[in-house]
Amino acid sequence: MEIIPDMEDNTIERITEKLNGIISDSSLFLVDIKIKPTNNIKVFLDGDTGVTIDNVSKINRALYKQIEEEGLFPNGDFSLEVSSAGVDEPLKFLRQYKKNIGRTVAVTLNEPEPVTVEGKLTEVDDEEITIEEVLGKKKEKRERKIPFSVINKTIVQVSF
Repeated sequence: MEIIPDMEDNTIERITEKLNGIISDSSLFLVDIKIKPTNNIKVFLDGDTGVTIDNVSKINRALYKQIEEEGLFPNGDFSLEVSSAGVDEPLKFLRQYKKNIGRTVAVTLNEPEPVTVEGKLTEVDDEEITIEEVLGKKKEKRERKIPFSVINKTIVQVSF
């Protein structure tokens, strides 16, 4: 059975409501829900202090039970994957930006030709972010304010 787009939107809304009820007393928050035509539901979470395997496991069990009890998918024809938002996923919410202050980010700007700027995320407010860029051979540091309105995507850079 393939989900029709309007039906999918309604299903995502209902799953979102259930999930928000489950995580309302925690520091976790929903980043995204995707449903594949095979009724594979993927739920991506983040948290102010991270997401643990225990969090994911408990939420998966509780959400699976609620989806099954409501009969959102006839004959229980669905699968559910709950995970933390991957490190390669762009930041979507102000809350995620604030959580990542102090980390290096790559910010792709909406310019005629997309440009990526890399630096340490130092400040975040409702309108813009501030990053500290390191420039040239002398490694000069420059503070750069970037309004959210010109950001295409921001990805946290993992350093080893």
